[in-house]
Amino acid sequence: MIPEIGHFALILALFFSLCLAVVPLIGYWQKNPTLLYTARPLTFLMSFFVLVSFLVLAFAFMTDDFSVMYVSQNSNSHLPIWYKFSAIWGGHEGSLLLWVLILSGWSSAVALKIHTLPKDVGPVVLSVLGIVSLGFLSFMLFTSSPFVRLMPEIPTDGRDLNPLLQDIGLIIHPPMLYMGYVGFSVAFAFAIAALITGNLNSSWARWTRPWTSLSWAFLTLGITLGSWWAYYELGWGGWWFWDPVENASFMPWLAGTALVHSLAVTEKRGVFKSWTVLLAIFTFSLSLLGTFLVRSGVLTSVHAFAADPTRGIYILALLIVLIGGSLLLYGFRAGQVRGSATFGMTGREAWLLLNNILLTVLTLTVLLGTLYPLIFEVLGLGRISVGAPYFNTVFSPIALLLIVFMAVGPLSKWHKTKASVLLKACLFAALLSIVLAGAVSYVNSLGSLAWLTLSVAFWAVLLTFKDWFDKVSAGTKGIIPRARQLPRNYYGMMLAHLGMVVTLIGILLVSTSSYESTLKLSPGESVSFAGYEFHFDGISHVEGPNYIADSGEISVSKQGRFVTLLTPEKRFYSASRQVMTEAGLDAGFTRDLYVSLGEKLEGDAWSVRIYVKAFVRWIWLGGLMMMCGGLLSALDKRYSTKVRGNNA
Repeated sequence: MIPEIGHFALILALFFSLCLAVVPLIGYWQKNPTLLYTARPLTFLMSFFVLVSFLVLAFAFMTDDFSVMYVSQNSNSHLPIWYKFSAIWGGHEGSLLLWVLILSGWSSAVALKIHTLPKDVGPVVLSVLGIVSLGFLSFMLFTSSPFVRLMPEIPTDGRDLNPLLQDIGLIIHPPMLYMGYVGFSVAFAFAIAALITGNLNSSWARWTRPWTSLSWAFLTLGITLGSWWAYYELGWGGWWFWDPVENASFMPWLAGTALVHSLAVTEKRGVFKSWTVLLAIFTFSLSLLGTFLVRSGVLTSVHAFAADPTRGIYILALLIVLIGGSLLLYGFRAGQVRGSATFGMTGREAWLLLNNILLTVLTLTVLLGTLYPLIFEVLGLGRISVGAPYFNTVFSPIALLLIVFMAVGPLSKWHKTKASVLLKACLFAALLSIVLAGAVSYVNSLGSLAWLTLSVAFWAVLLTFKDWFDKVSAGTKGIIPRARQLPRNYYGMMLAHLGMVVTLIGILLVSTSSYESTLKLSPGESVSFAGYEFHFDGISHVEGPNYIADSGEISVSKQGRFVTLLTPEKRFYSASRQVMTEAGLDAGFTRDLYVSLGEKLEGDAWSVRIYVKAFVRWIWLGGLMMMCGGLLSALDKRYSTKVRGNNA
């Protein structure tokens, strides 16, 4: 009976989302304040019933209710309780419910702050979010309900959660990723509401910016956690594989980065209005495209959901309706959203425009590499693989150029900057960065490509701190008082830019200064590798809550001094009959020692993979810095004040 309550709650949520999608819009067109007022309570009612449905599914997992098909397919009575909870989103139906729950949470957050918006704008924003919710709730109820019963034969136990997902990564990675994915629906809703009401101005951009920055921060964290999870869980020692599903999350991040910068220009100078609207639509479109790719069955990936074609067709239809309708609306209203302000070739607007062009090119580059094999196959031209060589060759030079321009933008002033001032600052930073990068490359025997990359990284760091020092040293108040007066948004930008540089350095060093080898080792044998001594002590038998494992013990020393004991495992999950590898890992600020067990060979020998990864932690440290920068920008004090008036 309890699962039926969850299903009925979804039906009620669908009903209220339909009302939310229709009633406030009618109120706007009829100028009826009563109908406009219904947007807020309808949002809360929809969100409440989605939450009830989620809690019912959670209860089914916690109580091992294997009469529910979804629970039976993704859980097991011996599964640890924390994995039972995360198993809620371990499959297609539950992850879709999590998506809708987060969407309703974002909608409720907007409803709570609706009083800061003009009275005729807020309800339209909520109505657009209602339309998006309506699409996903109907998708779930008609094709992907998580409450389908197994009757009359109820299994005595479940099939178990995929062993790859039995990890803390599943607990934190998908919710954070979805917070970013779904969060961009708010920026999308504001863009559509602006097109409907004609209220696209600096006040609109100022109110939209914190929501966009917050979504970008969550998506940054989600991608960072996903990279970290793949690194230690898959046993391959890699942090990014240009997997199509990885690309599906990376594309909205790139477009969202451009949107954040475009909103800044629209708020400050009233320009880039058309581009801002298009980027909002484009970013959310890429989030929906990622959902289609993951759930349509058209991709083969370690973390794509196996789904029937009906689901893919439904998502594709939803994508066409939402995005096609949005672009059609933009086509009708585009002439009314163009800005009239001008700017010089050396103004900050010009640098941000250049950055946005490069970000858009990067997004299209990844999109082409992801979809080209699918298009090639659909046209009957055979199968083709587009992997790391393409992405590294095409993506990397543009990304380096982007960082070069990224560092110049904050130094320039709005509208126009003297070219001589910029040239003087940039020339000194360029010379110093080239010298520093050359010294580091020479000492560490790095190549010319590493020298170029480090030069760009040092250039960005030097110009970032120069801009900060110029701001805090101006006037007579002193450095500390001036530093305190700088807005959080500025420090957020600074932290995000530095985080990108830290990630760039991590990527460079892990790709040029790391070592890996696959060896045959028997207990008692040792091998010297990358300055470390790895001694294979032996294999012990380990029993987990729902698996048994062979656990290796490998002592690591350096110059005769003990460093750490690594315990990689080869696990066998009896319920799913799957074998998984758990790496042994010793993390450090400048290096990781990483060992995984391969196959058991003749006698007592094992295939052992050993990796020494230089500065790999810097990749995720930079991601965390960027995430913190986005959060800091979203918390800027001026975003908490009420927007006054309807026009700029």
